[in-house]
Amino acid sequence: MKARNVSGQTPGGKRVALAEVLPLDTPFLLLIFPIHACNFKCNYCLFSVEKANRGFVCDKTSLDINLYKKCIDDAALFPNKLKILRIAGMGEPLLHNNIVEMVEYAVLKNVANTVEIATNASLLTPAMTDALTEAGLSRLLLSIQGTTKKKYKDVSGVVIDFEKHVDNIRYFYNNKKKAHLYIKVVDTALEDKEDEERFYKMFGDICDTIAVEHTVPIVPGVDYGKLSGVTDSSVTQFGLPVSVVRFCPKPFFQMQIMPDGKVAPCCAIPYPIIIDDCNTKSVREIWNGKQFKKFRRRMLDGIENAGEFCANCNIFKFRMSSEDILSNDADRLKILYDI
Repeated sequence: MKARNVSGQTPGGKRVALAEVLPLDTPFLLLIFPIHACNFKCNYCLFSVEKANRGFVCDKTSLDINLYKKCIDDAALFPNKLKILRIAGMGEPLLHNNIVEMVEYAVLKNVANTVEIATNASLLTPAMTDALTEAGLSRLLLSIQGTTKKKYKDVSGVVIDFEKHVDNIRYFYNNKKKAHLYIKVVDTALEDKEDEERFYKMFGDICDTIAVEHTVPIVPGVDYGKLSGVTDSSVTQFGLPVSVVRFCPKPFFQMQIMPDGKVAPCCAIPYPIIIDDCNTKSVREIWNGKQFKKFRRRMLDGIENAGEFCANCNIFKFRMSSEDILSNDADRLKILYDI
């Protein structure tokens, strides 16, 4: 297998100790959520939940390209480059009509070390590959939903031409220029250890890094007990031991812009708080603003003080990296985030 297996670790590799570099004048990660629509209904995802039970996501389905460019222009005003600009959210980014232009504009403005997309790759035609790589895409995060056509139907609810799907992924790998391709599958989309080996054999030579991630209970409304396979609540999505922590680190290093321009501190649904609106304020102004600072300060009193949704959220626990744990530094950080 040519690919490096990163199962059991965060896909991006070693991280800096977050507490040692706070407060940040520039977010490490800017999530831009381009479209709230998906052509899959994966059984571990929000799109498998009845629409009436999903909760509020955003007021618009698709992010306007001019608002997107305004946000990128704003991000260019940060003192430092973003580590990552991730064009992804609760939906399939390749459904957005302007996805190639989004990548191209971000690369042109040089706002991030890495410009990446997270996708199910169902729309990753050779033409799309050529356009994205020509635009300068840095990394593609690709989710596989099984090793057979039948498993894809079971997991995603969609019948695909599986052989063509694999061929399209292979085309991306062979024509990706400098882009990095990460392929992952969740353990509940695999039948058994033999199927896991089939996954590695099928995709291990057509990507740069590869992993089997753990299915974790992070989406309200999904009955994880009904999914095939064993769900072990003692490990994170990345297969690391779950830590006992009182603080979510996400608002300290990232922010998310929704299709309507509203800003949330993370990708959790329901959102813990709407911080502000990129239609009326700059991204930099929002990041450094009083509302965001107050939310971070409340978080340092314990996640239960950050709000009702935070108190009931599992994402921070099951996506935690050891470098992001703030427990030993909370008292010192409170002084830095006092209003």
